[in-house]
Amino acid sequence: MRTATVAAAVVALAAVTASPASAINTYNAVPAPERTEVGALVATWDNDDNPATPDRVDWVCSGTMVDTDTFLTAAHCVDGWPSNVKFYVSLLQDVQSALDTATGTPAQKAASVGVQGAAHGHPAYPGNSADSHDIAVVELPAKQVAARWSFKPATLPTAGKLDAMGPRALDATEYTVVGYGTEEAQTGPGGHTHPGGGVRMKAPLGFNALNNTWLRLSMNESQGNGGACYGDSGGPNFATIDGKRVLVATTITGDAPCYATNVVYRMDTPSARSFLAPYVALP
Repeated sequence: MRTATVAAAVVALAAVTASPASAINTYNAVPAPERTEVGALVATWDNDDNPATPDRVDWVCSGTMVDTDTFLTAAHCVDGWPSNVKFYVSLLQDVQSALDTATGTPAQKAASVGVQGAAHGHPAYPGNSADSHDIAVVELPAKQVAARWSFKPATLPTAGKLDAMGPRALDATEYTVVGYGTEEAQTGPGGHTHPGGGVRMKAPLGFNALNNTWLRLSMNESQGNGGACYGDSGGPNFATIDGKRVLVATTITGDAPCYATNVVYRMDTPSARSFLAPYVALP
């Protein structure tokens, strides 16, 4: 599960043009139709910013509804686009197939699968190695979202929750990554490719490491884990804490072939919480 990169400036786990198929790594992963709060970020844009040429439309990242009108994703998913970009959020299980069968202009296709919103990235993005500030939200019209989909917003963690748990509890915790991204690298003519993408999938992960702003999660197949890939950027990494599913971090980056580690941005830090505070009620 990683983001599909559509604009050259969209990096990390943002998606490239997707093709029909499943997402996330193929190993130890299953569809996630029940995760109705998890959605895909869809964009319409023009490569040369010339209104005379056709605009484009595609899903580009993953994300999560954290209240009735706020979609949480990654800053690199909404940064660096042409000035005419417009963002939509879709909570469909299979966004790629819906786009493939949609008719009309790019804007009409995007509106047929999603609801248009206003994107806000962290003003300090791209930050530095200590804190990338790679976090963003898309504000949506709540009534339009509710008219199309039923979902329960994800639960965010309390301040410093992962630090308070300690190494043993972190290691024993169950983690699940969800997103619309592509599959792990496949070797073929021309080198590595990442097939699939555009379908909401989930996979288990194992704890690897924790620092001030990042959580690192293992995608080791032999340990029963799956993982994220291109197109999963901005998507949720849930932890089961005290019997409750908590969105502790969002997918940002990892190893290029999508086999080893999912590097995710923590939601319980002062930096993430100060950014989110104007948009959502924090626990």
